[in-house]
Parts: sequence; C-alpha cells; structure tokens
Amino acid sequence: MVSKQSDLSGLKGRIPLIGLTGGIGSGKTAVSDLLGSLGAGIVDTDLIAHQITSPKGVAIEAIKEQFGADYLDAAGALNRGKMRALVFAKPEARKNLEAITHPLIRLETIKQAKRLAAEGVPYLVFVVPLLLESGSWQGLIDQLVVVDCPEEVQITRVMQRSNLPRAEVEKILQAQAARKDRLASADIVIENQASFEKLKAEVNHLHEKILQIK
Repeated sequence: MVSKQSDLSGLKGRIPLIGLTGGIGSGKTAVSDLLGSLGAGIVDTDLIAHQITSPKGVAIEAIKEQFGADYLDAAGALNRGKMRALVFAKPEARKNLEAITHPLIRLETIKQAKRLAAEGVPYLVFVVPLLLESGSWQGLIDQLVVVDCPEEVQITRVMQRSNLPRAEVEKILQAQAARKDRLASADIVIENQASFEKLKAEVNHLHEKILQIK
C-alpha cells in the first residue's frame, strides 16, 4: 500500500526492518500483535489506511471531492463496501483512490517508523497486505515474513469475520498476489492454521531469529 519508501532508507542498517504480509484472512494481525507484545515496533499500513478514511480522517475530503458524498457512510467514513465494488468494476477508480491514500499512508508510515526507532524498539515490523504487489519494499526490508494458510481457511475466516459472501471474498483473493508467489518470495513462513499456542510458539521463534539480525 506504500508506493515509495526512500524516506525510510535512513533506517536501513540501524535497526532490522521486517516486512510482514499474507493474504486476506491469513492472520497477519495475530502475528503482529504477538510480535508487538514481545517488544517489536509495529507499523500497520492497513490500520493507517482505516485511520485516514475514518470520520474526519485526512483522506476523507479528497475522497468526497473525487468520488462524491455517496461513497461515505452515515458517520462520514469511507463506505468500504461500496468503494470495493467500484474499484473491482473500474480499474481507473482504484488508481484514483490510491493516488489519494498512498501518499498519506506513506507519510504516516515514515512518521511512525522513525518515532518507534527513536524509542529504542529492537526491530520494526511493517505490516503490508499488498507488500509484494507494491513492488517497492524488497530493497528496503531485511527479511520478508509471510503468514500462510490454505485459501479455503482464508475464505472461511473472512466470511465469518466480515460477513461477506464467498464470491466477494474470492474476488479479493484474486486481486492479491497468488499464494505460491508469496511463499516463493518469503524468507520466513509462519503457518497459521492450527492452534493459537502453536502460532505463538512460531512467533516466539521468529522473534528470536530477528534479534540475531546484525
């Protein structure tokens, strides 16, 4: 979700920079929450995207001007369901939305990363749902961690979590990098299809490995 990361390059070599990605419903948030509890500095670009498109968020006026008030909900936030339908139907609409949101996400990403580094966290984790698709993180991060589970598990989780029909979840999956491509690009894979205790053990092991990065 971030199109250019040159302003983060000053952190390279000063602190380990970890990219964390995975398909929708794979469990990125669970993994990042566990890493955060172990002391990692977490920068979640999806959370930033929600913040800037919440009521009175910094992207709202531009979205309203570009797409019209119909694309805001009653509270004044981005109507995500309606916008999702539009960008799937019209690729140009996706480009227009990204032209508004990506620079704002980038600025907040840089701000949070520099603040966390100054606070002395042992490493930074950038949670980026579309990390591979963006094509701009590979030269920056020291390790790419992919959270993985079978696609059928992803679909079930998202349907239950977001109350979306199966067809819509499948559309989202098709718009993301293929599972095999994520796995081929990964330095480390975290399997998330068993118990929470197993996931926690995997994340603890990941934490120890990251601490060894020089």
